[in-house]
Amino acid sequence: MSEKINLIAVCGPNASGKTRLGVELALLHDGEILSVDSRQVYRGMDIGTGKDLEDYDTPSGRVPYHLIDIVEPDQNYSLWQYQADFYRVFREVRGRGKMPIAVGGTGLYLEAVLKHYEIPDIPENPELRRELMQLSKEKLEARLRECDPELHGRTDTTNKKRVVRALEVEFYGREHPVRWGHDDPPEIWPLVIGVRWERQELRRRIEVRLDERLEQGMVIEVRELMDRGIGEKRLDRLGMEYRHVGRFLSGKVGEGQMREELLRDIGRLAKRQETYFRGMERRGTPIHWVEGGDLKAVRAIVAGALK
Repeated sequence: MSEKINLIAVCGPNASGKTRLGVELALLHDGEILSVDSRQVYRGMDIGTGKDLEDYDTPSGRVPYHLIDIVEPDQNYSLWQYQADFYRVFREVRGRGKMPIAVGGTGLYLEAVLKHYEIPDIPENPELRRELMQLSKEKLEARLRECDPELHGRTDTTNKKRVVRALEVEFYGREHPVRWGHDDPPEIWPLVIGVRWERQELRRRIEVRLDERLEQGMVIEVRELMDRGIGEKRLDRLGMEYRHVGRFLSGKVGEGQMREELLRDIGRLAKRQETYFRGMERRGTPIHWVEGGDLKAVRAIVAGALK
């Protein structure tokens, strides 16, 4: 195992085949999967989040995976908590002499652990967020600049949600101490592989996958969450699949409209994911792109890096 590379990451948009590639790499390089997905951490949300747990069972045995099914869906799970869990599992996997293989499409989570972003450890304030989101990005930015010029300077003000989060941190910090980042995060030397497809083919894959999920029982999965007391507001925060299916189950939209809106929003998410990963490259994270999930190309990239 190379001393220069101690983590392989496979990233890309929804329906790009990341899990399959991650499993193949784990088999080839004695690895274990670390999920990089902001929603697969939740139990009981298997189909809607695309956990594809059956992919980890191979003819050569079961590939170990981590950071999946670790919290209940009614619990808040922050990026700060994810960093802590990722660093702990990373050390454990390396301690066993295995190769950690990070797989997922949540770009912010991947970048946060690779670059050791100093995330504040504070609880979310949904009511404050709803109030602030009513304001324009320009007003929010001006308010943040006035409240905390230093925090303003460290915030990506092109993203409205991040400005809102920064204000949330600022208001919380007026009455409570705020802990930033983690003590002694592990050194990570990653090899990052990005999977991309031609736009029309990716759209086709997204549609096929959505129909497969609906056939597999995604509506039943959401109904079970609702029966467990997960309300509409929480479903909305758990992602588009749970939001749209929840609206269907509540009688607000028909089945056809639900599918159409889901297909539209998943396509938009895929575009945002691709944009984020290109931004990661501009911010200094090299990504080795492969077209169409070409396993042979991925193997060659990894073999060359691990020499």
